Amino acid sequence: MAVALIKHGIRVNALGPGTIGTELVMNSVMASEEQRKTVLSRTPIGRLGDASEVASVASFLASDDASYIVGQTIYPDGGRLILNYTVPVNE
Repeated sequence: MAVALIKHGIRVNALGPGTIGTELVMNSVMASEEQRKTVLSRTPIGRLGDASEVASVASFLASDDASYIVGQTIYPDGGRLILNYTVPVNE
């Protein structure tokens, strides 16, 4: 899509957010202590993301500051993508 649309001046990029502390997440996955530990053990930053953090990345990608970024996926995921193992969870 990025290749097809850039000739029209349309930059296409994507976001790959990690686990974001939405109401749905808090009432489902994070409602279980075991699941909470599983999610956080795979998130090096040690916390859930906030919707505003994802929105900030989207806003950046839509801005002129990102005018040379095309066809990329940005991962506001607290480091989850880089992690091939689990990390200890602070109690």
